[in-house]
Amino acid sequence: MTSLTVLKIGRGASVQDLGRPGHLAQGLSRGGAADRLAILEGAALLGQSPDLAAIELTALGGSFTIDAPTRIALTGAPMRARLGDASLRWSASYRMEPGEVLTLGPAKRGVWSYLHVGGGIATEPLMGSRAAHQSLGLGPILQEGDVLPLGTDGGGPVERHLEPQDRFAGGPIRLLPSAHTALFSHDDLERFQSTSFTRDQRGNRQGVRLSHDGAPFATKGQLGLPSEVVVPGDIQMTGEGTPYILLPECQTTGGYPRIGSVVPVDLPCAAQAGPGATLDFRFVSREEAMESHMSEADILSALEGATRPLLRDPREMQDLLSYQLISGVTAGDFVEGEDT
Repeated sequence: MTSLTVLKIGRGASVQDLGRPGHLAQGLSRGGAADRLAILEGAALLGQSPDLAAIELTALGGSFTIDAPTRIALTGAPMRARLGDASLRWSASYRMEPGEVLTLGPAKRGVWSYLHVGGGIATEPLMGSRAAHQSLGLGPILQEGDVLPLGTDGGGPVERHLEPQDRFAGGPIRLLPSAHTALFSHDDLERFQSTSFTRDQRGNRQGVRLSHDGAPFATKGQLGLPSEVVVPGDIQMTGEGTPYILLPECQTTGGYPRIGSVVPVDLPCAAQAGPGATLDFRFVSREEAMESHMSEADILSALEGATRPLLRDPREMQDLLSYQLISGVTAGDFVEGEDT
């Protein structure tokens, strides 16, 4: 079996896939990749199932070798990337040979980066997933010297790239009202939407803290709220009135008031906003949210259609004539006229 060896690794790196759905009743949140869109991008670049696991990296990155020719893809927060002495483009797929060292990091923007391999990381699944659930201690945190088995690669494209959705510097985030939204005053809901929040340094796979200027946000009687189910994307207000965006390893129930829930297609942007990034929230109707909604199967299909060769074949370029192919050449009469 082909294997990948971890030579160096940044803090908090782990194996991730799309997580473990269906265990909320047992107190286990789905977990999985912090940026699920990045998993779909890797599947599209390698032409393989999105159910296969990848390595999730934090900003520090890592370095790796393999013991057999392997296809790789790089997605999520862009990092500096080198394969041996060659610089690699991010959001692209390559072939990696034994003896080559892949070096990734540090991140240029964003928080979560992903290394995908043909056939996926084939560590032993636990409860239907290979994803490390760090807050519950399921699955290991990667360490230097770890040797990870790879699944059988059925083959597919290589040297492809994608123009990724720009989601690494914060920006506008759409919200849907949730069970507690109406408990906040009209003035506080208006103030929440007119406030620019800064992604705090404090954050992990459970959630990220937002800071802001001005008064805290609170509801009347919030200390008496019963605990109930919470999901990734919910924005909880802590007891001090500070918002937290919940992420894949959030708790399954909570008693803090939730002012709203991030529209699913905007959640990767919220998760990838690095410390210091600014986030602005706007409530939208269910109808507006549904207009932008895409299933993950539809997103994957769109991504597969959007991949392009790293090197374009002129015979396949329908826009070939839009490029200036020859420079320094004119019809001649203008230049001659100027000279005479």
